Amino acid sequence: MTQFLAAFTVFVALHSIPASPHIRGTLVSHLGHGTYIALYSAISLVALAWLFYSAFNLDYIELWVPAAWQGHVAFAAAPLGLFFVLAGLLSRNPFSTTARRGGGEPGAIVAVTRHPVLWGFVLWALGHIPPNGDLRSLLLFGGFAIFSAGSMAMMEKRSRKKHGDALTEMAADTSIVPFAAILQGRARLRFDMPMLLAVVGTAVLAAWLLAGGHAWLFGGDPLLFIRSL
Repeated sequence: MTQFLAAFTVFVALHSIPASPHIRGTLVSHLGHGTYIALYSAISLVALAWLFYSAFNLDYIELWVPAAWQGHVAFAAAPLGLFFVLAGLLSRNPFSTTARRGGGEPGAIVAVTRHPVLWGFVLWALGHIPPNGDLRSLLLFGGFAIFSAGSMAMMEKRSRKKHGDALTEMAADTSIVPFAAILQGRARLRFDMPMLLAVVGTAVLAAWLLAGGHAWLFGGDPLLFIRSL
């Protein structure tokens, strides 16, 4: 448990401290944007691998017996979460996490929610809790969900500080809660190239995971789980 808590602390710090505009700007100015992204991505992958390794080495303590419906929750939530993450990273977004640089019109996914990447991680994490039913999974995926939700609050605070009163007008056609602005008539559901690429990417990754990728990475076969119930 000590290693798991240490790994999670490092993971949270790694994704919180560089999020500060001052720290990020300093690192980018010294390293260059490309080098910074490459180093940050590599270190993040190492930290994530350590976190999963430490979680898998915790003692298995069952909290509830898995049922068939719980597996279907993961099959619905995880691909949707992956789509949100990919669409968010590929789209311009002045409000939240994205891999796109520069200005321009926000991507179509921003009309759905201004925090698509973070909502994607929330959906992915929460979807993995019901079918696992053990303490280590609850700690790992529950921690991911809480961290992602907390990051939304941090992003909102940063946006208010950066844009001030102008944020109200800027965010008029989007919402924190997915689809809220569309249901309220403040935004129009549309489809663009980043969303299309996200659909394709989600389909390819999901197919690979179901074909053995998930078992290779994490030691569990989702299809075998469903068939066994």
